[in-house]
Amino acid sequence: MLLLDKSPGITSNGAVQRVKRLFQANKVGHTGSLDPIATGLLPLCLGEATKLSGFLLNTDKRYFVRARLGRTTTTADIEGETVDEKPVPRLDVAVIEAVLARFRGEIDQVPPMYSALKQGGRRLYELARKGVEVVREPRRVSIYELRLLEFGSDFLDLDVHCSKGTYIRSLAEDVGASLGCGGHVEQLRRTAVGKFGLNQAVSVDSLESLSDEGRMALLLPLSAIADELPLLNLSAELAFFLRKGQPVFAPNAPAGGLLRLFTREGAFLGVGEVTEDGMIAPKRLVREATIPANRQGEP
Repeated sequence: MLLLDKSPGITSNGAVQRVKRLFQANKVGHTGSLDPIATGLLPLCLGEATKLSGFLLNTDKRYFVRARLGRTTTTADIEGETVDEKPVPRLDVAVIEAVLARFRGEIDQVPPMYSALKQGGRRLYELARKGVEVVREPRRVSIYELRLLEFGSDFLDLDVHCSKGTYIRSLAEDVGASLGCGGHVEQLRRTAVGKFGLNQAVSVDSLESLSDEGRMALLLPLSAIADELPLLNLSAELAFFLRKGQPVFAPNAPAGGLLRLFTREGAFLGVGEVTEDGMIAPKRLVREATIPANRQGEP
């Protein structure tokens, strides 16, 4: 896995293609796209790691967003055409905090028309580009933290920690609407995905300036994707049957949930799941068990 700091003006797929070329990889996939105007953390899975990408897709995210107030756009961001303009009321911390409080916790959010969600077999953004707007069902998302960092006469800088499926463009638009003036995203930067932060990330330009060895040194082991799951070590015999697709019984296994599985020698097998009858079933296994460099030689 590679932690990429995406630059503005490039699509997530464009970043994937550049990394794929640099690493001469057969398969590269991202774990949650960023809009072209957005920057920040874009974890990329290479090769066998693509089998585990869903575990990062489903994790929480953190963003810095500058919401520009007084203007609503077709895309809910700075690239859209103006839909409406209204004067921004006089802002102070009390007024802003009273509005932000409405969006903390579990909320219902209507996805923007310019999104990759499908409706009737078509991507919403495909319909939006043709001038077609359809009714979207609200979706339940969680805003774990919504902090005001700074504000001016017509902008808010926010730190947002949210669940998967949260649209920051919709959040900025809704906050602006609650202030009575509308709003849109002017700047967006993803600062964290699960436990991974921007301090671990590298830009494509920096990658291109490195040697092959330097680039390879930046790759995280497959097991890093599942580091937040409980660890279970299996004997060689149990690992053999598990890799054949058979559930196995492992003493001292947790009572339920997903597990990251290693052999007792330290080789990463993939992710398993505890079944109702207490067996360990394969969920996503990598093709070849590998021993991460930082675990080689461990008992």
